[in-house]
Amino acid sequence: MTPCIARTAGVSPGSGVRPGRKRSQRASGTTHTMPLRVYYEDTDAAGIVYYANYLKFAERGRTEMMRALGFAHSAIAAETGTVFTVRRLAADYRSPARLDDALVVDTRILEIGGASLLLDQEIRRDERVLVALELLVACVGQDGRPRRIPAGLRAALASPGQSSLAPSIIQKTP
Repeated sequence: MTPCIARTAGVSPGSGVRPGRKRSQRASGTTHTMPLRVYYEDTDAAGIVYYANYLKFAERGRTEMMRALGFAHSAIAAETGTVFTVRRLAADYRSPARLDDALVVDTRILEIGGASLLLDQEIRRDERVLVALELLVACVGQDGRPRRIPAGLRAALASPGQSSLAPSIIQKTP
């Protein structure tokens, strides 16, 4: 049986940080890895990746993680009226990437809140971390107000290895 995005999942709460709020759920710790290549358009005149482009790389990594789970952002928005937005971001730029470098973006969900995801992302060349990011991504409605993460999506994010959590109404993406 493949559930739709609105399916209620039996997930137990983990630890939260704010009093008076529902506790957040700890994620599985699974890391999604996306390879990418540095193109000329990503660099400055010296052939070094412009700092803001790492944020684009990270966004692609998060998007591909969702696609790997079978959830396209466009389909989530169409079915549930919810979208994701970065609420808070901390970036530690450690070493530059250069033109033609082969990089990977690792994305790991640290916690799943009622309407947010706490994520850890690393952009690496080989085993060397070039940029480390920590993000709080909020789930909001088309009006910009917070919305709970749809239950079926929450279940897939909490247990990405369970193929039975593939959505039925949300289109699977290639």
